[in-house]
Amino acid sequence: MDSHRQKQPSMQSPSSTDLPSLRHSLRCQRRALSTRQRQQIGTAAARRLRRQPVFQRAQHIGIYLDDFGEVPTQAMIQLCFQHGKTVYLPQVRQFDQRLVFVRIGRRQYQNRRFARHRLGMLEPRQARGQSVKKLQLLIMPLLGFDGTGTRLGMGGGYYDRTLARCPARPFRVGLAYDFQRVERLQRQVWDQPLDAALVARRWLAF
Repeated sequence: MDSHRQKQPSMQSPSSTDLPSLRHSLRCQRRALSTRQRQQIGTAAARRLRRQPVFQRAQHIGIYLDDFGEVPTQAMIQLCFQHGKTVYLPQVRQFDQRLVFVRIGRRQYQNRRFARHRLGMLEPRQARGQSVKKLQLLIMPLLGFDGTGTRLGMGGGYYDRTLARCPARPFRVGLAYDFQRVERLQRQVWDQPLDAALVARRWLAF
């Protein structure tokens, strides 16, 4: 960790085999971060992303709206617009609980024209979206991840269900805080692994 960065909270995580306790621990650590700390980490992550060849090559990029203490994505979304990328936000499809991705423009994003899903997350208001196959790069939220790229999500399974039908694309990046890396997660047959994790100033390829 760089010496000038604010120190993140330290907490001993329970065994990764005890998923309810692990989820609770990681949520608590995430909530303990100040708004300033989160924003600094989001800005640092955007700077690191800008230097990655996979970002430079990608035109169609999916990314989430942070709303539960995840690493903020404002700086990344603005970075995409500045570099002429096409930005898509996830929307839950009601009939099968998979995600589609809705294209948004800079003005729509700045005006915050979003609706709130019944589970609390923000979504684009438009009813129609693109398949995940349209994307070349997908930046995903998470609760935890390990050194093999196994991702621990919030528990809804939306990303796993969606990506299971699209094994080849897009390139999958988990956006994380330092403490969200855990020693080992048991990968289930339905788990969709990450290609890389972006942890503030570090890029971890799997």
